[in-house]
Amino acid sequence: MEKNVYNDNIIYVIGHKNNDTDSVCAAIAYAYFKNKLNLNNNFNIKYVATRPSDINLETQFILDYFDIKAPIQLKDAKGKKLILVDHNQSAQMVDGVEIENIVEILDHHNVNFSSGTAIQFHVEPLGSTSTIIAKMYFDSNILLKKGIAGILLGAILSDTVIFKSPITTDIDKDIAKKLAKIAGVKNIESFGIDAFKAKSCWGNLTTLEIINTDYKEYDVKSFRFAITQVETVDPSDLETRKNDILLKMKFIKDDKKLNCIIVMVTDIIKEGCLMFALADSVDLIEKTFGEKLINNQMYLKGVLSRKKQVVPPLTEYLDKNLN
Repeated sequence: MEKNVYNDNIIYVIGHKNNDTDSVCAAIAYAYFKNKLNLNNNFNIKYVATRPSDINLETQFILDYFDIKAPIQLKDAKGKKLILVDHNQSAQMVDGVEIENIVEILDHHNVNFSSGTAIQFHVEPLGSTSTIIAKMYFDSNILLKKGIAGILLGAILSDTVIFKSPITTDIDKDIAKKLAKIAGVKNIESFGIDAFKAKSCWGNLTTLEIINTDYKEYDVKSFRFAITQVETVDPSDLETRKNDILLKMKFIKDDKKLNCIIVMVTDIIKEGCLMFALADSVDLIEKTFGEKLINNQMYLKGVLSRKKQVVPPLTEYLDKNLN
């Protein structure tokens, strides 16, 4: 890392605390876009793509495939100006973030953000943040390079689970086709499956590392919960770790003083989810999803999206039942 990377003329583009492919690729592509835009307008600001945590196997596969370097790591954002991509909830922000230093937010999730000053806030109900960024490239006169197009494509396929997730829109599909042509990807589905296979190599990771791979925390009134989504093409390896998964979940729940923790083992081939759950109230889980929680687990057919199929019903139940 350069010695003078952090200074007042730099704005850092960063995704949520536990990286996923969309947050990392969006940060890279948007920083590149903003730098090109500023160059065209003679602005003296530099945008730097960053990440708050380690790169997962799927993201690394996609970056390597298109020969794109991973962004630098930024663990503490204190005193630094930021653009947030792929998130807007405070629980998911990098450590040390100061609300007054957030200059822009680009996201595709529900809005849960407030600020004392007006900032540029761009949210669209699309399958991934990378779809929004790709649209910006296509709507501008900025050339979309092969590598940037490729990682944007990979991010869209990741977030939409190769278009199987209910968060997928026709815009995501149309943008993906355009990106694939630029990136030289002839078979979109095959490329997506190869990326998911890379992420499904869980054998070299500890159970705690697996849970932390795509871990997000949420706050609804006084209730704190966390959801991890583990997507795989072969869930058998993870199913054999059930006891250890539940043990580590209890550790996290107690350590972070959570009211509930959920681990979603999502089978993208069979299109369903084995859900492990530990909650202060079993009713919370059973009444939200309409299934019995047996030995802290239930199977939810057709559930592929944390964003659309898990977080909203949980939030709705909590809003109705919490004082």
